[in-house]
Amino acid sequence: MVSIGERLSSARGQAFIGRDEELGRFAEALAGDPQAPFAFYVSGPGGIGKSTLLRRLADHARTAGRPLVELDGRFVGRDPSDFERAAGPFLDVPGTVLFVDSFEHCQWLESWLWHHFLPRAADGALVVLGGRLAPQPQWSADPAWDGLLHVTELEPFSAEQARSLLVAARIRPELRDRVLRFAGGNPLALSLAAARGSTGWSRDETWGPSADILRTLLAGLIGEVPSPTHRRALEVAAQAHSTSEELLAAVLPEEDAHLLFGWLRDLPFMESTHRGLHPHDAARETLAADLRWRAPNAFETMRRRLAEEYMRLLREAPEERVWTVTDELFYLFREVETLARLRTWSREDEVHDRPLHPDDLDAVLRMAEETEGPESADLVRYWAQRQPQAFSVYRLVSTGRVVAFTARLALSAPPDPQDLATDPVVAAAWEYTDATAPVRPGDHIGVSRFTIYPERYQVPSRVIDLSSSRAQAESARARGRAYGFAVWRDADAWAERVKGTLVDTGARPRIGAHTYGLFGVDWRQVPVEAWLGRFISAPKVPDDSGPAHGSRTVFDQAVREALPHWRDPAAFAACALLRARLVADSAEPVEELRTLLRQEVDDLAGDPRGVRAREALTASYFSGAPTQEAAARRLSLPYGTYRRHLRQGLDLLCEALWQRELHGPREVS
Repeated sequence: MVSIGERLSSARGQAFIGRDEELGRFAEALAGDPQAPFAFYVSGPGGIGKSTLLRRLADHARTAGRPLVELDGRFVGRDPSDFERAAGPFLDVPGTVLFVDSFEHCQWLESWLWHHFLPRAADGALVVLGGRLAPQPQWSADPAWDGLLHVTELEPFSAEQARSLLVAARIRPELRDRVLRFAGGNPLALSLAAARGSTGWSRDETWGPSADILRTLLAGLIGEVPSPTHRRALEVAAQAHSTSEELLAAVLPEEDAHLLFGWLRDLPFMESTHRGLHPHDAARETLAADLRWRAPNAFETMRRRLAEEYMRLLREAPEERVWTVTDELFYLFREVETLARLRTWSREDEVHDRPLHPDDLDAVLRMAEETEGPESADLVRYWAQRQPQAFSVYRLVSTGRVVAFTARLALSAPPDPQDLATDPVVAAAWEYTDATAPVRPGDHIGVSRFTIYPERYQVPSRVIDLSSSRAQAESARARGRAYGFAVWRDADAWAERVKGTLVDTGARPRIGAHTYGLFGVDWRQVPVEAWLGRFISAPKVPDDSGPAHGSRTVFDQAVREALPHWRDPAAFAACALLRARLVADSAEPVEELRTLLRQEVDDLAGDPRGVRAREALTASYFSGAPTQEAAARRLSLPYGTYRRHLRQGLDLLCEALWQRELHGPREVS
């Protein structure tokens, strides 16, 4: 019997067009020709066919009986040792062929690969790299690599090759010329047109010669979505960095996630990776833009659901998953101007961070003195002794060189007098809290005290990206964190960058020759969920009014933010829902609103739809279950079923409270 793998390989071979030179040179290498290259580097723009070529080469290697290691650069860790573990057989098993697709996403590994990794290859091993960027010129110019490295920059299909693809896809003859004029030789655009096929296109249809090829082609594909449910799955894939079946089940708990995942996987612009499905970069952007135009409310609703799921994972995921979840959470908001001012989204000069080791201290002190002066270096030494666990040291992935460090302090109330006397910045932070909303004994503040990257001092960089992600994750997971603060020397520039996300405290403490700006957020007044909501294009609660003066969206958001704090009256007292008309005339609004929420949840049991919804809300917010998984176990329900009941309960509760907000308490007959 023919295996599925063999059938897939055969189908790919029949559909494959061109690239004869690359196939020929690779075949020579597989055959053991001593004059053949050892390393193949394929580059070119998005949609040019790099991944398709790599899959075809992998099929050839598999047919030749070679062991394979296939990696995706988008999901390669920041530490070279992670790459080495993943690619281990390449070093140990003779004849192994290593494929790394999307290499531009781990380009920082390039020097390390050439100098330290590839020379240790097992006998007869081969490597194939595919990425958007050409290799650094020194490799192809290095005599040592002459003959070992074959570099190819893929070009668009010729007119003959493009026509052959459309013929193989059975595009009607009368449509082919118009498709060719429209798509040019772009392989991805041609493949999408081929996937669309001839069915449904009228004979008079015009393929306009637009530069925005993918947008129009994707619009045609989206028109064939089988149902509204499939469209919702597409909304997930358009926004999430990677879409797993588990993620689909979490954000669409009422749907058949297994069926939807299978459908998504078969779409022509979707790639399968070890973390889930990942749309081609160009396809994702045009798909997202099309969905935002077609159904803006559905697009924003799905973004909110994804953010909610990532926040749950952020609070409850194992430690090793936290930073991945944080990156995926911020990825949702990558086009928002506020976030774009703060993050680079670039992985050039990629770094990885490690806890401070005693051997790193001299380098850290030297960086502090060079950039901020000896007084700052003395403070670094002070805090490294007091809170060494607060420090992270950053190394370039390509060379291992230490280039930066950060320190995120956790300081409990009441403050330590020695800290106040030693560090003017920390003293200014505590002075601000005392003047605005004092911190209860036992609670604490977080201060991102040092961010020192001499080569890119306090400008957006990967160091700041990673440190900010860690700071946000810590804020979401920490118990009793009252404030978060960030410290920047160029206060005016950073005041513009953080506008809308952090408050300028006005404090300008001086250390040595420099003054510093102190920016913060009161996490009791603005829970992390609400803070993230500022990145979503939805109405905000005005500072001088409550949810009653805003939209239903604002009101529902206030209800959802209040529930997680129901068991903590002090935190509950800061929620925006208290500014609604629900308890406007109450002498004790906090207790009355807490009682009202509990009563409205209990009243859901009177609605046949609300019995299980009431149980889910009670287990989640009133019973003390530490996580949603624990609440599901308490109810003896599968997690997906529990989530469906919880979502329904939130919808019913928001509706009941909104009616009360508009019309007052229900009359009892």
